[in-house]
Amino acid sequence: MGSSSHDLMAARTAGPGVETLPAASPANAEFDVTESMRADEPIASVFRRLADRLAAERAEMLSLGVFGRLAAREEIDRAMEAVLGECRWPVTWVEGAGCDAAPLAGLQAIAIRERPVARVRLGPRVVGSVYEDGGARHCLLGGLGPQSTALPPAAQVQQTFANLESALSLSGFQIGDVIRTWFFNDAILDWYDDFNRVRSAFYRGVTFRSGSLPASTGVAGRNPAGAALALAAWAMQPLVPGAVAHEVGSPLQCPAPSYGSSFSRAMEITSGDRRRLLVSGTASIHPAGNTAWIGNPGKQVDLTMEVVGAILQSRGMGFRDVTRAIAYFKDPRYRPFFEEWCAKRELGQLPVLAVHCDICRDDLLFEIELDAMNQSAAAPEPMATKNTREGRGRSLV
Repeated sequence: MGSSSHDLMAARTAGPGVETLPAASPANAEFDVTESMRADEPIASVFRRLADRLAAERAEMLSLGVFGRLAAREEIDRAMEAVLGECRWPVTWVEGAGCDAAPLAGLQAIAIRERPVARVRLGPRVVGSVYEDGGARHCLLGGLGPQSTALPPAAQVQQTFANLESALSLSGFQIGDVIRTWFFNDAILDWYDDFNRVRSAFYRGVTFRSGSLPASTGVAGRNPAGAALALAAWAMQPLVPGAVAHEVGSPLQCPAPSYGSSFSRAMEITSGDRRRLLVSGTASIHPAGNTAWIGNPGKQVDLTMEVVGAILQSRGMGFRDVTRAIAYFKDPRYRPFFEEWCAKRELGQLPVLAVHCDICRDDLLFEIELDAMNQSAAAPEPMATKNTREGRGRSLV
């Protein structure tokens, strides 16, 4: 790998709870890695492919998402440590089972080539990575949760947000810098309304630098700590004129806050000579906010992908610009509908992880989130949005 994660030095972003990896020569900015478990291979092979990619790119890990069965956690963690060594980056460990019998659905990592990286600790754990891409400072956080798992779920959400604030403060960031969140809620269907109520109340006191609520994903997923939820987040601070994060609306769906949910459909980062589009978890939703194609997984996949395609097109991008994606299936038997959709469009190499889990409405059968990249900073004018904080109706992340 590009720089030793054990050779630490001070940096201008360093402070209590922050340690910095030595700098290498400037290179390209961050990139994504998606690795799924293949049939009949050992778990260690999945981590080995990730390690080989990092070594080939001379890159440092910024964050890692592990989606597997909690029953196989010890085996997965042993394989991860054997291949990657001590985890000196944030890890978000989620019970997101694969759509087959494999114990590990797969991994998703964000990494960066030959740039200095500051690590952020809360207590003994690394929970964040801070880096610059030439136009902005970024903070990627993961594996955050509450202090007490004995509290009611809503109180655990409040503690988790407090820990998010603490981690950001250690990094020199604020809640208002957050542009993207991921919430993995245990038994989400039992208490999602309570979760959204706490989140909305917390956001009311925040002035977001982007002028809009963060993009977000919210699906079911247990975590090793037994907490009600696990949280990952992305924050950004511009360093130069022209570096900006802004909301991107959905041409085929209403803004989520119009029916009471506190997130943006997508956020776009412009920094340096490229744009990165972060599309929130998207599902089969009518423009008015109600579920479309109830009980029909094939139609839900078709509509969801049409909605996501329209968001991409509105920013001058397409599915071939996608750098990572996670497809969430309420039932593993629905995966072939998505695979057929991709095959018809010759998108068999889409970097997507397939995960089996509940979504935030019982009648939603499929959801997808994704990021896309365009190497040109030139972009279409953003479509007008009405990302208000007030709304009504059942919420959707």
